[in-house]
Amino acid sequence: MKKLSKYGYKALFFCPSLSNKISQHVPPLHLSSHTLFPKDNFFITYGKAQVCAYTSPATHQLFDKMPQRRIQDFKNRKGDEIFELVNMVKEKPDILSASQVHGLVLKVGMLAHLPTVTTFLIIYSRAKNLSSSMTLFAEIVNKDIVTWNAIMTACIENNFFGFAVNIFAEMVNEGKQFDSATLVIVISALSNMRELRKGLVVHCLSMKMGMLLDSILGNALIDFYAKCSHLSSSECVFLEIECKDVVSWNSVISGCLYNCHPEKSLLYFKQMATLEKGADSVSLSCAIAASACLDEFGCGQAIHGWGIKLGYEERRHLSVANSLISLYSQSGDADAAEYIFNKMEYMDIITWNSMINGFALNGKISDAFDALHEMQFIRTTEPDAVTLISIIPLVAEFMLLRDGKAMHAFTMRRDMGAELSMMNALMDMYFNCGRVKDAEQLFLNMPKKDKVSWNTIISGYSQNGWCREAQSLLKKFHSGNSECSLSTLLGILPACDSPNLIQFGKLIHSWEVKLGFVNNVILVNSLMYMYICCGDLVASFKLLEGIAYTADVDSWNTVISGCTQTGHFWEALNAFKLMRLKSNIIHDTITLVNIIPAFGNLELTCEGKSIHALALKTSAGQDIRVQNALTTMYGKLSDMESATSVFELCLYHNLCSWNCMISALAQNKNSKEAIEFFHLLDFEPDEITMATILSACRQLGIIRHGKQIHAHLIRSGFYINAFVSAALVDMYSSCGRLDIAHQVFQSSAERSIAAWNSMISAYGFHSNGQKAIDIFHEMIDSGLTPSKVTFINLLTACSHTGLVDQGFWYYNHMLDEFGVQCSTEHHVCMVDMLGRSGRLHEAYSFIKELPSPPDPGIWGALLSACNYHGDLQLGKEVASILFLLEPENVGYHLALSNIYVATGSWKEAGELRDIVHIKGLKKSAAYSIIDLGSS
Repeated sequence: MKKLSKYGYKALFFCPSLSNKISQHVPPLHLSSHTLFPKDNFFITYGKAQVCAYTSPATHQLFDKMPQRRIQDFKNRKGDEIFELVNMVKEKPDILSASQVHGLVLKVGMLAHLPTVTTFLIIYSRAKNLSSSMTLFAEIVNKDIVTWNAIMTACIENNFFGFAVNIFAEMVNEGKQFDSATLVIVISALSNMRELRKGLVVHCLSMKMGMLLDSILGNALIDFYAKCSHLSSSECVFLEIECKDVVSWNSVISGCLYNCHPEKSLLYFKQMATLEKGADSVSLSCAIAASACLDEFGCGQAIHGWGIKLGYEERRHLSVANSLISLYSQSGDADAAEYIFNKMEYMDIITWNSMINGFALNGKISDAFDALHEMQFIRTTEPDAVTLISIIPLVAEFMLLRDGKAMHAFTMRRDMGAELSMMNALMDMYFNCGRVKDAEQLFLNMPKKDKVSWNTIISGYSQNGWCREAQSLLKKFHSGNSECSLSTLLGILPACDSPNLIQFGKLIHSWEVKLGFVNNVILVNSLMYMYICCGDLVASFKLLEGIAYTADVDSWNTVISGCTQTGHFWEALNAFKLMRLKSNIIHDTITLVNIIPAFGNLELTCEGKSIHALALKTSAGQDIRVQNALTTMYGKLSDMESATSVFELCLYHNLCSWNCMISALAQNKNSKEAIEFFHLLDFEPDEITMATILSACRQLGIIRHGKQIHAHLIRSGFYINAFVSAALVDMYSSCGRLDIAHQVFQSSAERSIAAWNSMISAYGFHSNGQKAIDIFHEMIDSGLTPSKVTFINLLTACSHTGLVDQGFWYYNHMLDEFGVQCSTEHHVCMVDMLGRSGRLHEAYSFIKELPSPPDPGIWGALLSACNYHGDLQLGKEVASILFLLEPENVGYHLALSNIYVATGSWKEAGELRDIVHIKGLKKSAAYSIIDLGSS
């Protein structure tokens, strides 16, 4: 009895209004609890926001109508009171109160009363205890239509749609009668299950029984066909309904939107607007959502105004307000969206999702995070999958790894791991933050994977340089009989980024033609970029020629940027000239940002100023990215006055502006000024800033400044960056501390190709060529592919230590063994290596056998060797060639003069110096720096 008193007290506590109704305690039913499932709302998703477009009327209406059945068997006052008590519990179902009232009904013998027991089916269903409803239903002897309908609706309420369909089958098999309400319930279950074939059977059954005159059933069928992606059938049912009500119109309007036909949705809405009944909040929200999908923002504003006129003010109508927030956010009017948001009296999760996504779309990143914080900790609304999917791309874009990990942990705590779209977004975030292993682990642990999952990891591998892994995964994906989409092809193409991968790239190109994407401009642009990266510029320009009539500014930008980034600067300039001849193509900011570096790298001062003037003639000249590119260009042109002018004339600076200016100073040996600029920096420095300023310290040879920056890097956490650690190795090596350089290299958490290159260079600089070779092979064993710079450093190390045979071997096997194409820099290294070892005539023969005309720098290296070894005859021959190639270069004249002096030919040396004096050629004065500070 103590146990009974305990339960009785709890019942009174949870439902105080029942205290004067229950006269005694009765034993509660021992019921099992089930997981609380969300209700079946019909959500339209567009962009990353949701709009509640339509809710099927099948479920709640039947429950709410059941209490209207009159009591026939119990006419006494006590029976009326108990039935009233049962209805009170039904309004706010609570498992403990339900147990108490159930016991009371059982005690007085009213459980045999069909309306009462049917109401208990409803109560237990709403209390999310379907097992009790099913048990109670099985005990009912004489079931009527309402009872059968109630238990089926209870199954739907608890998301057990298959149970509802099975119960209907049992009902038919037992020969029980059913009505149109029964079919509405069954159609609702099949709609959620997307069971088109079974739905067709029910539709035929309703036609056979003559029940299609019921508009509620017709509306349910419209909704069913729309959810099963059979819009044509949905529209046919709609047209056949004679008496269309508001729900009929709402069903077809939302169905069109659900099936990605917003234009049809708007058309039906306009037809509905001409009727006497007009639109309601559901119609308005769907029409506004359709306007947003079609970018018909003016139409959306007109519907907004009409809704206000009809009395559907956004403040009190949630679905309308949510649609308007998304509409104005997508139109770029974030202030209007925020105004509606602030006016709302009540906000649901869709409201917050729409506003957060609106902030993200309009670049208000801090506002998006503030809204997320307010949503959780002030308004106590828990984020759902849509919230996180809206915010994770921002984390990925700005590489906020810590925030991304926090969101990942949140999804695990909330058991959202089954949400595919969520896992795909998190995977993309890890790839953007460079955490390939974390993304890979996430992919491997996903219980289910869709095409987006595969496309994300293939693209992530490609963008992070894991080319072999991306190609292997693509083969595995295709071998599983999965059909490649456009996204798959776009994801794998970045993995073909070097000449030795061009065959795989050609296979992808053939695949693209086979799949019928040959006219897709986006894919053709990616193919052009792939061919440029693989060194086949002819194929790239042929593709551009093939889409000459459909090519847009993005196509030309792809070719220009590809040529610039791969060092084909003349080709980039030619493409830019051809582009300007096209009357229908106008260059934009991206064009200028990509073509300006070409002028700097080719040292075309006059042309560089012309492109500067072209930029100033358009609004692009005020773009901060163009101004930063101009600063860098003038730095490469050694025109620091113009670089400083561009920097100072900027209306505002970002961190990139400062980085460009500091880098320009460091490149022009103005290291002291670069350090002074660094002290004036208005922003928190990033990895690029630190790597640049370390370069300045390396030039000055001031190790104490480098140590201070090293300490700052440790405090800020930047020391783990691969490029920063490479810059530290360079700085310590150049300042004579090879031991510290080696320690930095060994302690690097992640060694990039730049770090390995720096270490190879450091050992070569300190005359330890064999160690440089050992480091090179360690790098190969680690799985990294050597670059052009790797071989420059390696050959230089062999040159400085006289390892000529080893140097020749690496030079001869650069392409076939390591996939690196020989360039002018490598030829210079070989000539220098042969010259240092005294093999001058071999060096001369080497130059003569080069497949293309040698660069002046190559002849210059041989002239320096002739000077070092005093070979007058060969020196005169080489100098005569150089005087023709670069007559104004005073260094060549002085080198030959020094050879004359070394061999005692004073007369010739004097004559040569007179020529230098007459031409007015001057050599820059050399200088040395002594650091008076402590090391």
